[in-house]
Amino acid sequence: MQEPPSSTPEGSLIDPEVHVESFRQAREARRLELVEDYVELIADLIGDGGEARQVDIAARLGVAQPTVAKMLKRLAEDGLVQQRPYRGVFLTASGEALAAQSRERHRIVERFLCALGVSPETARRDAEGIEHHVSAETLDAFRRFADGRSNA
Repeated sequence: MQEPPSSTPEGSLIDPEVHVESFRQAREARRLELVEDYVELIADLIGDGGEARQVDIAARLGVAQPTVAKMLKRLAEDGLVQQRPYRGVFLTASGEALAAQSRERHRIVERFLCALGVSPETARRDAEGIEHHVSAETLDAFRRFADGRSNA
């Protein structure tokens, strides 16, 4: 197992440019987290019942309908959803692709946590937050680890 490199002596600050990039990456992940959660939920609702209604989205996310309406407007402006009067919300091709990508990230993180010995229920809940904040490199390492454990 590879030890993480010690980039700075204990107690001292890291290089400002590295610090800036770390915070920029975290802010971007938080911004995308909500978008990914919405498109993934919309895809799940459509898959389960053929449509995603604003009231169902609000109930599943535990937020008020005006909050959902505001977010759906943003998703529509971003080209991820289409809203049809009296018909609910539907994903565009871009929205479907983002939902599939988010779902795959979730599955990889969940499998990784289970491979570490975390209970399936806890792994499912924890993966919901972690999936949005790991880099492609880290996600690939999670996948390799989980694949190695499932083949053992």
